[in-house]
Amino acid sequence: METGQKHMAQTTKISNITSNLELSIQISLSGLSFCVLERDSNTITCIKHVDFEKKLNPFEVLDKLKHVFNTEKVLQTQFSNVQVLHVNELSTLVPKPLFNEDNLADYLKFNSKILKSDFITYDSISVNDSVNVYVPYVNVNNYIYDMFGCFTFKHFSTILIEAILAAEKHSEIPKVFANISTDHFEIVVVNKGELILYNTFEYTTKEDFMYYLLFTTEQLQLNPETFNLIFIGDIDSKDELYITAYKYVRFVFLGNREDDYKYSINAQPASNHSDFTLIKSF
Repeated sequence: METGQKHMAQTTKISNITSNLELSIQISLSGLSFCVLERDSNTITCIKHVDFEKKLNPFEVLDKLKHVFNTEKVLQTQFSNVQVLHVNELSTLVPKPLFNEDNLADYLKFNSKILKSDFITYDSISVNDSVNVYVPYVNVNNYIYDMFGCFTFKHFSTILIEAILAAEKHSEIPKVFANISTDHFEIVVVNKGELILYNTFEYTTKEDFMYYLLFTTEQLQLNPETFNLIFIGDIDSKDELYITAYKYVRFVFLGNREDDYKYSINAQPASNHSDFTLIKSF
């Protein structure tokens, strides 16, 4: 179901809430993070990360989420808007002219391991007329619904792709964005404002990372002497991924969210490129 339909399918328990606080929660099997925005003052008042010691299953993730809601005072309040970002590899992009809602499982089965019992949904990405088909964590959605009533959810790559395409619509240089997390990263390749490729990879070493990066760019016939490699997410210039990339790619940069939010003292992002999808989700 599309985003608009998600709203219709849910009740409006919080429709009369006058709070100016908005909550965004990003959830993966390896960790979760959440962010609170005070809309009236355009101020991010809280950013917090919870890293799991190992990769969990969805049932264990829900237990972690419940613990966070039971122990974090900032979450025990009313929010005018709540959204959940699902982080996993179970997604694929489909050009909208070729999209048929009756074929959701067929789109996913070619590049993802899905079960017959999996609930499959999609986000529309209007900026490039595509559809992002994915499997959300249904148990997480059910819990958030029980907590707040009306809320929205998306695959985090929808936010990532939309934000990058919006920022790069006038760019003339091929750019490769690497969104770094602890155990996986996403590659978004754009050229002249168009999305060329999106993919996600699990990695454990810098060699893994470089293999996937260089293999991807080679397949796209991108010259490492000319394209721009831009890092966002959980990385800085001292990170071994950044240092190693400089040995193979001529132009390497740290990205910028380019947001206009103010940040309270206790909610300072680690950098201008960290928490990219979490903050861009507002």
